[in-house]
Amino acid sequence: MANQVEPSLIPVLFEELQSERFVTLATVDYETNGPNVSAISWILASDEHTLLFAVDQRSRIIQNINGNPLVVVNLIANESTYSISGKAEVSQEKLNGVPLKLTLVKLAIIEVRDVMFYGSKISAVPSYEKTYDKKAADRLDRQVIEAMKKA
Repeated sequence: MANQVEPSLIPVLFEELQSERFVTLATVDYETNGPNVSAISWILASDEHTLLFAVDQRSRIIQNINGNPLVVVNLIANESTYSISGKAEVSQEKLNGVPLKLTLVKLAIIEVRDVMFYGSKISAVPSYEKTYDKKAADRLDRQVIEAMKKA
């Protein structure tokens, strides 16, 4: 049902965010004060009120969050599209247990809004594949998700 608003993740969205998945992240650009959208995949719901995501320490996302902590995660799941808004902060400058220099960000959820247009549903969720060494990608993905769960 379109335009449904919740204060936290509904159970089906919590379950969808228990493993790596494609989402987009909107931040406020620290230089232009305009919107900035990035695609990320290392995201995890630690509970119904909190999302964790990992990005490269040099990412513009980090600079943007430091300038303005209000962000939106766009999630396509449950035959719909959701806008998960909240306040983000750097939780760990360097995520422990992974070989890359990743920063862990914690997002305190303010609102979860079903933003799918009326009279429609998503018939296929976005999919992607890693274009570098599959074994190395799988190993890194497991390391990052496990490190996020321990954080």
